[in-house]
Amino acid sequence: MKTALVLPGGGARGAFQVGVLKAVAELLPRDSANPFPVISGTSAGAVNSVVLASKAQHLRSAVAELEQVWGHFRCHQVYKTDHWTMLKSSLHWLAAIVFGGLLISAPKSLLDNAPLRALLSRNVHFPRIEDAIDDGNLDAIAVTAAGYSSARSTSFFEAVKEQDSWERTRRLGRRTDLNLDHIMASIAVPMIFPPVRIGHEYFGDGAMRQATPLSPAVHMGADRILVIGIRDETGDTVPDEGPVTPSLAQIAGYMLDTLFMDGLYSDLERITRINQLIDSMPPGQSSGAVANMRPIDTMLIVPSKDLRVVAHRHRKELPIAIRALLRGVGGSNPGENRLLSFLLFEKAYTRELIKLGYRDAMNVKDELLAFVRGDDVPRLFAPNWIKKDLSAFQTES
Repeated sequence: MKTALVLPGGGARGAFQVGVLKAVAELLPRDSANPFPVISGTSAGAVNSVVLASKAQHLRSAVAELEQVWGHFRCHQVYKTDHWTMLKSSLHWLAAIVFGGLLISAPKSLLDNAPLRALLSRNVHFPRIEDAIDDGNLDAIAVTAAGYSSARSTSFFEAVKEQDSWERTRRLGRRTDLNLDHIMASIAVPMIFPPVRIGHEYFGDGAMRQATPLSPAVHMGADRILVIGIRDETGDTVPDEGPVTPSLAQIAGYMLDTLFMDGLYSDLERITRINQLIDSMPPGQSSGAVANMRPIDTMLIVPSKDLRVVAHRHRKELPIAIRALLRGVGGSNPGENRLLSFLLFEKAYTRELIKLGYRDAMNVKDELLAFVRGDDVPRLFAPNWIKKDLSAFQTES
């Protein structure tokens, strides 16, 4: 039984993943190594994935390092927040629009995330990933980014020698020695952070082309997949007073939310359909393409609270320059809390998300422990609102 861990993107919401991982570490014996032979991460989830892989010999130590960083985050450690930088950025955008790029080149991004590159360079030790693979504490790790020229989702992976690369329409798996550029590319949210050049191509946030975010784990041999998501809410109701023209900030938050999570739910539905097909076949009587398929158990843990509401309580902790920028694009109304929840890299907010992730995981600790240990579990374990959506396809082992 090969259990995979999939960590989607989510900006500052990635702190929730740390809380869930903290619960996993406490449920297992104190000196346990990494219990996930396969790890796949995208965007902020890529950061968490690489830290886990680089310290795979001791799970608690890896999680403690993640909690130390996420629990002390400040926005200026992720992107430049000083008034002068924000003023230059605003003027640059304005001049590029007014003059059509004739007198000044178009800006690469809204924010400069050079501080995050410096932080990761100090805290992530990439050579240890190969050591973890050689020691048997890890089979494979993948970090996914989207190529702007090829318009393909590329999963850069390190793995045991037996692991093959793969190529499908608009997505591929490429063996490489992971480095800082792969992480920075995976977290390069379009328009917000600058793209990163890897080889002969520029890459951006991996969620952009990741229509099947569970596929890298499946390609790397996963029999069951633990997914730690970053969104709880179902669709909002239309207000009785009628529609309100969405601001730029509201649209940006909507795009990020779609980018990071909608593909995951579609992929869960696809896996549920395949599981139902496989389980409907009598043992030993599968033939054709079905004979080469294997059922995959999935467990999804998502926040029990709306993170937009949590972010709204901490909105005043944003640096003044960032608050001014958000106000300039309409980020002062409740509808813009979605964007805020992705950009609020401040310790009071991230600590609350870590506590929420820990509490939500402990609320299902028996099921979580059984899943990680390889015990018999249902084909799908997820919140009721997700299982309701998949009720037409769901089948239990």
